[in-house]
Amino acid sequence: MPDWTYHPLRGAAARAVGTRRSQRTALRLLAAIGSRPVGARLIARGFGHRHPPERLAGELAGVPLAVRLGISVPPAFAHETIRAMAPLGAGVVEVAPVSAADVETVRAATTGRSIPVVVRSADPETEAALAAHVDGFTRDDEPQAVRVSDPSVGAAAAALDDPHTVVLARPGVLIEAGPGWFARVTEAATPTAPAPGLRDVGRDPRRWPAWVWGLLVGLGMTVAGLGAAAITLGPVLMWYDRDYLGMTLDELHAANHHLVHFLQHDRITMAGTMVSIGALYTGLAVGGIRRGRAWAREAYLLSGAIGFPTLFYFLATGFVEPLHTATTLVLFPMFVAAVRRAPHTPRWRRMPEGPEPERRRALVGQLLLIVTGAGLFVGGTVISLVGLTGVFVPSDLVFLGADTQALEAVNPRLVPFVAHDRAGFGGALMAAAAAITLLSAWGWGRGEAWVFWSLATAAAFGFLPAVLVHGAIHYTDFLHLAPVYIGIILTATGLLLARPYLCARPLTP
Repeated sequence: MPDWTYHPLRGAAARAVGTRRSQRTALRLLAAIGSRPVGARLIARGFGHRHPPERLAGELAGVPLAVRLGISVPPAFAHETIRAMAPLGAGVVEVAPVSAADVETVRAATTGRSIPVVVRSADPETEAALAAHVDGFTRDDEPQAVRVSDPSVGAAAAALDDPHTVVLARPGVLIEAGPGWFARVTEAATPTAPAPGLRDVGRDPRRWPAWVWGLLVGLGMTVAGLGAAAITLGPVLMWYDRDYLGMTLDELHAANHHLVHFLQHDRITMAGTMVSIGALYTGLAVGGIRRGRAWAREAYLLSGAIGFPTLFYFLATGFVEPLHTATTLVLFPMFVAAVRRAPHTPRWRRMPEGPEPERRRALVGQLLLIVTGAGLFVGGTVISLVGLTGVFVPSDLVFLGADTQALEAVNPRLVPFVAHDRAGFGGALMAAAAAITLLSAWGWGRGEAWVFWSLATAAAFGFLPAVLVHGAIHYTDFLHLAPVYIGIILTATGLLLARPYLCARPLTP
């Protein structure tokens, strides 16, 4: 489990099945998933884990380690631990203490392992029986090993500054701190360099770093969204809209008094979502990619890979919007430049640990934001499918006071025209939701104020225009707006809980 489910839900799980059983169940679940290659990659990627820096590589008892960070567990927990720890970011598992009675248990546990396993035993015969089944042996007084019972991330990271030290956490550390402890220690122990600024960027676009192109895409999306809002609040229809429909705004209004307002409500909601995407992309570029966050590039890439192809919805709707097409053609090459390669040099700021209760509250907020993002993605998928198929939901037809056949009788191109707006909004919502979900899942860290403000800005422009336009046109069906209200409550609660943690500042003397 990631920390954002482990800590918020561990109390309820303990009350439901008992503390020990809930802990063992969580470990077994991670082991069952992590023992399979696809599952291990899913856990590692889902938790936002990346390759540790080379300086954290080393050895223990002559065994090479990719990262000098691991866990020491008794034989009874060896089987699940060996299968669960590698995807969590551990580099070694020590099984200790091991006696002759534990030989068969350890042999079975190490079969098919994907992580180095060392054994600590005081019995030479036990070591001889396990020599062919483990990678090495440690001693109680192993000079390289620092076995810690304190979940302090700073202390573990400080210990790793010695290139010969291997930090081994006791089981209580993960029980107290959560499965994300390894990743937090690895990040804290990673050396960083200062982040570049705009003054460090030359005038030759061919030499611009990826984050500058990502920033331009974010600003471009913001400008496009504001432009779409201005058109919607002004003329509503562009010349190509009128040409496609063969009708003016007055003729649409005369055909159905609610039709123009309906078009405005779809388009202003779409415009707000575009500005939200712009805020998220700007944050990911400046706060993430610029500072060497590989996960920020991946979040940017996945969101754009969802959003840009929605241009081809016109193959189903039959309506090609020139401004949409032009915006896509301008921004897509910049998007490619922004994500063409992953950043390599860590340039983030390391923030000292703060109060643990502050982090625990922030994890609840993180869970709420991830749930919101996932819900928005489902909503965007449904809206896209509706736009590409039936176009209208029942509450739409109640508001319009007409059915689909009546609208088609007014103009056979009217329904495909609405379908384009609706499906496009669904695609944009999916792209925004992917960015929200991944930013919330991977970007939560103490002092990462840019994560807070990116999400808060995206929420403001995503939710408020939708609520205001529905109220302005008197389309106030509660069930229709219920997902928006739920999203506002979850987002506001999550951000309020996380703000002290995300916006924490270093203490000054």
